[in-house]
Amino acid sequence: MSDSELPAPAPTDLPDPALAQAVLEIESHAAQDGWDQKSRLYALADTASLVAREPALAAAMGLDESSAEGSFTPIEQELDASVPFETVLASIVWPDAVTGCAAVVERLVLPPSADGQIPEEPDAAHAFAQEHPDRQEVRIVAGVIRDGSTYCALRLRAHDDEQSVVGGNDLVPELVELLRATLEGDEEGNR
Repeated sequence: MSDSELPAPAPTDLPDPALAQAVLEIESHAAQDGWDQKSRLYALADTASLVAREPALAAAMGLDESSAEGSFTPIEQELDASVPFETVLASIVWPDAVTGCAAVVERLVLPPSADGQIPEEPDAAHAFAQEHPDRQEVRIVAGVIRDGSTYCALRLRAHDDEQSVVGGNDLVPELVELLRATLEGDEEGNR
């Protein structure tokens, strides 16, 4: 089969370029701070709307109408580090002005061969992962926007360079779903 005979990817398989760019910018920013960082949460504002609503802020950030079209501005949120990140996400419902959101988390990843050995109890599972000889430390940045588009970037600590960052639409489905839920809220408009 030649390249011209390959089927075109489905539109949902292609990343939203503005979202992918925002996620990669967040990942690069997180990488500058090194490893062993707390989880972070960002609101993603449509940059053109931000420039129109907050011209002084946009000017301070070096944004203008021409640079704003088709991009997102990440706005880091203050988080209580004593509350588990998943609990924080479960308590958030973004206002309509927020186009999307992104999160940065660091996790330990174990090989598939360890699946049947992981203890049920959370503290024991964490200790097991910390001590496993084949564990990998990974930084995950996941982003979601209201139209349903997603993008994720992953960096392994063992391959800590820009060229080794892996990207894709749905690399971390559980985190993507937690983020998506913050944009949807419940039927009554609260959680």
